Amino acid sequence: MQMLFSDLFGPDQPGYPSSLLDDPVMWGAFKGSPFFDPDFARWVLAAEDICFKNPVYSYIFRIGKCIPITRGGGIFQEHMNEALERLKDGAWLHTFPEGKVFQEDFPIRRLKWGTASLIARCPVTPIVLPIIHRGFEEVMPENYFRGKRPPVPLCGKNICIVIGQPIEFDLPEMVDSAVSASRLLDISSLPTPETKWPLVTVGGSRTSRELDEASQRCLYAAISEKIQTAMEKLRLFAKRCSSS
Repeated sequence: MQMLFSDLFGPDQPGYPSSLLDDPVMWGAFKGSPFFDPDFARWVLAAEDICFKNPVYSYIFRIGKCIPITRGGGIFQEHMNEALERLKDGAWLHTFPEGKVFQEDFPIRRLKWGTASLIARCPVTPIVLPIIHRGFEEVMPENYFRGKRPPVPLCGKNICIVIGQPIEFDLPEMVDSAVSASRLLDISSLPTPETKWPLVTVGGSRTSRELDEASQRCLYAAISEKIQTAMEKLRLFAKRCSSS
């Protein structure tokens, strides 16, 4: 296993999902693994349909500091508020902004807005560290035999984990740009959500502003694009390192 570091952990950490083993396994590689320290261990957003599909799974993953997220449930679903509360407490939160497992060697896809909304809505802008890893798709391939995963993880595979520099967000400036851009956005042409987006307050106590749906869409898109760009650069770096 190979790991390259350029900074320490931070409160918010977007990762690149390449298998169902990514989150629990990768932390075991660290000396003095934070995974076994209940006070320092990360919180992570986990798919409700996989990790919480029965009472036993729900108990185990809840004890493991997993927050159930309904894919397709939107950025204002109940447990996203729980994730926001963990960030407000200064906790370490691990997210997968692509929203699903991808094992193809393709550029980073358009990110879901959940991670961006958490960054924007947190009173203190979190430290955001991008993580890219390669090799987990060989440890737990999605199409191992007849389109199914192997019953147990495969051994003897090389794993490369790269942690990038913190991504900096000038939220006041990004909010100003989002509000300006929102004046040109015709949200009536967009798919109508089941529930109307609430007004959201972003920024700290001195710079807080209330944003409507159009402004939020522009802001979340800008934050997501910045994360996507940073993760794509990291993906290419990890690809070069793992092939050398």
